[in-house]
Amino acid sequence: MTRWERRTALIAGGTRGTGLAVARELAARGCAVYLNHARDDAAAKDALAELAGLPGTATVLRADVTRPGALPHLLRRIRAERGRLDFFVHSVASFHPMDAARPDPDLFRQDLTAALAPLTLGIRPLVAAMAGGAGRIVAVSSNGARRVVPRYVAAGVAKAALEAQIRYLAVELAPLGITVNAVAAAKLDKGPGSADPAVLRLLAERTPAGRLTTPTDLARAVALLCGDEAAWIQGQVVTADGGLALRA
Repeated sequence: MTRWERRTALIAGGTRGTGLAVARELAARGCAVYLNHARDDAAAKDALAELAGLPGTATVLRADVTRPGALPHLLRRIRAERGRLDFFVHSVASFHPMDAARPDPDLFRQDLTAALAPLTLGIRPLVAAMAGGAGRIVAVSSNGARRVVPRYVAAGVAKAALEAQIRYLAVELAPLGITVNAVAAAKLDKGPGSADPAVLRLLAERTPAGRLTTPTDLARAVALLCGDEAAWIQGQVVTADGGLALRA
């Protein structure tokens, strides 16, 4: 049994997009992965079908981890089935486009809640679930946390706050053997119909590596941070965007 086959991962927001790509990457290495989602049962069914046949097992858990009690409930089940949790990936996201000077307070609050609630409400049971060994917490952020993207203010501010939360948790959890980091990218290429083709083409042309970042690229960065070799990386935001953010 490899070291990956002995590991258990919970991916919040794990049935689509980057979260599903992370689940696929970890399951391909042999991890037992739990995919959390809030409401889309059809997407969850499709995700399980996509992961079928990979070395690691996949289980879907439905719960809204932005609500009190949801994440602790999931962790109790995982600990009962697997003993402990090794990796927690926070890929819950919300995006409501708006201008900074004309914000919608309710929608702004939704983006903040999606970014901050999972770790705010769940960090104590997460620490307990990771007791007795090394743990990894990885959040999915965005280059929009540090750069101004048109109409991205709510999500950008939410991701910036998440990155600050990551740094504070990293300092406090390091003595327990738990690393806390984030990964970030710009616009992702999620396939046909995911965005304006002209915008995607422009971003690909501006990317030094010659193409747009995919969810798989970001998932591999998450897997890197979950590896034993990343034990000394703490409180960092790893940008995986092919060099796009380096452009002026």
